[in-house]
Amino acid sequence: MRTEPAQDGAFSGEVAAYYDAKTEAILRRYGPGPRVHYHTGVVDEAPPPGLPAEALRRLIHESQELMLRELSLAVGIPRGGVEVLDVGCGLGGGSLYWASQHRARVTAITIAPSHVPWVRHFANVAGVADRVTAMVCDALEVPGEERFDLVVAVESSCYLPRREWFRGLSRLLRPGGMVAIADCFLGRQELAAPFDRYWRTHIGTVEEYFRSASAEGLELELHQDISGRAVNFWTLTLDLLAREREAALRAGTQSVGRSESQREHLRLQQAFLDGGIHYGMMVLRRPD
Repeated sequence: MRTEPAQDGAFSGEVAAYYDAKTEAILRRYGPGPRVHYHTGVVDEAPPPGLPAEALRRLIHESQELMLRELSLAVGIPRGGVEVLDVGCGLGGGSLYWASQHRARVTAITIAPSHVPWVRHFANVAGVADRVTAMVCDALEVPGEERFDLVVAVESSCYLPRREWFRGLSRLLRPGGMVAIADCFLGRQELAAPFDRYWRTHIGTVEEYFRSASAEGLELELHQDISGRAVNFWTLTLDLLAREREAALRAGTQSVGRSESQREHLRLQQAFLDGGIHYGMMVLRRPD
């Protein structure tokens, strides 16, 4: 049986180094900004074959923005005056979304030091620097009590020991405050190790999340499996990887054959299709 993941300094350091090293690649593939996202998007119709790279990048960005919109609708976030904690903010795309679209005040935390200057830069470009505070901070060590109306974790909860994290959120959330999660959830046990190895995560089952949240006094408001709407996002990314590979082959900078990234993207798409891994939105609430 898969147990609750443990958090230690070595693992946190490995994840921080992983994302620090990917900064340039993220900007190249998902930029130029200011809202740069590095997470799954929602795609309701399969893209036509043969799209050029720039068209694929545009569709990917639109699908990622749609994911955040769907999450905001699931939470029912009001416009203006809301305090949001963005856990694992990456290059700040989500933080800028909440600040721009909902006029929220956002605390954006990351364990990748190189990302903080980018979040601040993009917040300035987007005109929301007064509403976005970016900092290096472990999600388990956010100070304060009853500070936030909403905690958002888009593909970051899979890195955290859920019970300990939910315990901290019970302290950080104001009464009635919400936790909005979008992430991968384990469907078949044999996929856990390869998923964790490539993505540097501690993937968990929906049931494990439910148990951990309930034990810390958080109530389930919504759980929605949207794997069917996420599958085509990976079609887009696979097509973009193919375009990038074609360009690299023409330039003589890549050998023939699928890259590791292509293989893992294909593996994840297949897992969404056969139920080995689910992609879902989950909303939890601290009781009043």
